[in-house]
Amino acid sequence: MEHLLYSDGNAKKISWTIKTENDLKEQFRDHADIFLDKVTDLQSKYIALHVGLFWSIGVFIIKNEDTVKILLDSEEMISHLSSDIKSDDQMLEHRKRFINQLGSQRNLKFIYKKINSAENSASKFLF
Repeated sequence: MEHLLYSDGNAKKISWTIKTENDLKEQFRDHADIFLDKVTDLQSKYIALHVGLFWSIGVFIIKNEDTVKILLDSEEMISHLSSDIKSDDQMLEHRKRFINQLGSQRNLKFIYKKINSAENSASKFLF
């Protein structure tokens, strides 16, 4: 099955939406205290992607061997996540490792696609 996963974040919140055929789930959370007002917007976007992917697996939306189109409004994230490029930011490296680990454990196919910020359906929950 194929899914479209949008995610976004800022210093206070993370959000994600997942579309599968005719189904849409939209979620948002306040940051955990360890991250609240302590992370950059880019770090928060990584956290949102990690949590959104983990949540979607946990509630049985994403299943083993599914395809997940990850729609991101950050070219930097796409370059980092879709290659062996390393970041100087250890938080980003840890999130990348966790995201790739989920993909490997569930035999998921990730397809990264660049979208503009206006197309990011998860952004509306941050304001």
